[in-house]
Amino acid sequence: MSDLAKIPVTVITGFLGAGKTTLIRHLMTNAGGRRLAVLVNEFGTVGVDGDILKSCAIDDCPAENIVELANGCICCTVADDFIPTIEALMALPTRPDHILIETSGLALPKPLLKAFDWPAIRSKITVDGVIALADAEAVAAGTFAADIAAVDAQRLADDSLDHETPLSEVFEDQISCADIVLMSKADLAGPDGLAKARKVIEEESPREIPILEMTEGVIDPKVVLGLNAAAEDDLAARPSHHDGHDDHEHDDFETVVIPMPEVSDVDALVASIERLAREQNILRVKGYVAVEGKPMRLLVQAVGARVRQQFDRPWGSDTRAGHLVVIAEHDDIDLAKIREILGA
Repeated sequence: MSDLAKIPVTVITGFLGAGKTTLIRHLMTNAGGRRLAVLVNEFGTVGVDGDILKSCAIDDCPAENIVELANGCICCTVADDFIPTIEALMALPTRPDHILIETSGLALPKPLLKAFDWPAIRSKITVDGVIALADAEAVAAGTFAADIAAVDAQRLADDSLDHETPLSEVFEDQISCADIVLMSKADLAGPDGLAKARKVIEEESPREIPILEMTEGVIDPKVVLGLNAAAEDDLAARPSHHDGHDDHEHDDFETVVIPMPEVSDVDALVASIERLAREQNILRVKGYVAVEGKPMRLLVQAVGARVRQQFDRPWGSDTRAGHLVVIAEHDDIDLAKIREILGA
């Protein structure tokens, strides 16, 4: 790559647990000769996704090319975090051919695109494309999209009613900003669920864009990299609920970190996380837990009541200090109850 060429950046957005980290792991191991760098933005003070990706580092994307920002949404901390991090990635001894940015599940992508117009970086990088992941099973179930006709009817009946939720606005803004939508977990949704999810996404998108099915993060990199979208110059085609506002707030959401003792029963842990989703409306749980008698740490990833867990690697020199990151809408956070249910 010429030193004068702009480095392409792919922004990977999507709701909590849609599979962004899984997709990036696939792209890292199927880079097609590209030397990648990855910026992971977590919502909260303790990162999990960056650690997962660093454990998968390879020659084309070594650990030093993987940077995690875990102190807030990068679209809200552009000058303090985003710009210096991008500059550091561009200054690596071997310049990356392509940068992947995994946004927080709560992030709005459009304010991030505006950051690419900052004088310090606008001549050096470009947004190759925005990839939005949508959990096909959840979208089909109506979790993140309202019944448009029913909402309109209610609004006609009472103009004071506001049926938009923070979750639906985040979902709609991510779809509106995308160049491609990947319907993840296609195997769980099934044909009918995929058809329903596709219809919802088509209704939310302001323009016709590709909507593709994906399972376990597997997609041909040629489909999602090298789009040459220059998305930072195409903001008008990507409407947002927050257009006209200089910033946005994440006060509707709260993240808490729960230190976890060793557990003896993995099934009981899974049941407690499922209970959190049912009784406390918890959106997302992720982190690591030590299991008695097991040298490997247990990686936990939950979206609502759907929990996945696996032993990912030995604790090694770590102190077997487990923790779970719990994310919910602000009014649903009851720290004492969460600790009680998790046995923490």
